[in-house]
Amino acid sequence: MNTTIRTLTASMLAITLQAGVAAHAAHAAQPVTPAQIAAGATVEGNTIVTADGVRLYYKDWGPKDGPVVTFSHGWPLSADSWESQMLFLADKGYRVIAHDRRGHGRSSQPWDGNDMDHYADDLAAVINALDLEEITAVGFSTGGGEVARYIGRHGTERVKKAVLVSAVPPMMLQTADNPDGLPIEVFDGIRKASLENRSQLYLDLASGPFYGFNRPDAKVSQGLIDSWWAQGMQAGHKNTYDSIAAFSATDFREDLKKIDVPTLVIHGDDDQIVPLDISGKASAAQIEGAKLIVYPGAPHGLTDTHKERFNQDLLDFLKD
Repeated sequence: MNTTIRTLTASMLAITLQAGVAAHAAHAAQPVTPAQIAAGATVEGNTIVTADGVRLYYKDWGPKDGPVVTFSHGWPLSADSWESQMLFLADKGYRVIAHDRRGHGRSSQPWDGNDMDHYADDLAAVINALDLEEITAVGFSTGGGEVARYIGRHGTERVKKAVLVSAVPPMMLQTADNPDGLPIEVFDGIRKASLENRSQLYLDLASGPFYGFNRPDAKVSQGLIDSWWAQGMQAGHKNTYDSIAAFSATDFREDLKKIDVPTLVIHGDDDQIVPLDISGKASAAQIEGAKLIVYPGAPHGLTDTHKERFNQDLLDFLKD
């Protein structure tokens, strides 16, 4: 390469690098707000594509002009866990929408972004991309945290009501300023079991405390156990592992303060996964005007074990 060509090549490289640095600086200077992130989502068939390229599978049942109810599922499940409620409400004229959380079900399994902020922004992406208004946002367990964080980050402009079911807020993890929470060893144990044998962990949870099947005289449903296990195993290993921290260590107390719409909190008093006193009762106390309904003897998975009562309570709240 002669001197002239070397000089020209070096000059072009310098210009390119300077342009790249300038472009990066300009991009970095632009604020990326939750609203901007949600606005970047698009609809492609039965998936929502988020601003960061994650594909979220969703199901949209019932009349398209009906009142809208969105459902956010628990760990490590999928939108299929809401089928009983969706079928019940769709038959009564409601438009019901549930998506598989990133890393779960039929959605993408990104290596990063398995945290509550991304979950909330993904819910916003679904709501914005489908242009949903006046929704009732329903969240179960981890999904309850997703709903709370969604409102905390995106407000209630598109939300008419909220429902938290067996939900993880205000905060599950025991800390200096949350002394009633569960010790970190509880969640470290779940992480350890997940790494050692995720399939067995899911079988143990579904056949034991999740539905209260470990209680004396419990009526065990092998079908529920198999469905829970199948949904969990469809999710990504890394995604569900990261999500343990998301549902246990996220502090939702500031999010709950921002909930300014009618809110229903439903929880079982025999919830062995998310104990009533540190979750349902505490959340209802922190949300102004919230209504708390406690199901005597109900386990964590009450949307299945007590679905007739839950479906009716949900319908009554929607009509109120």
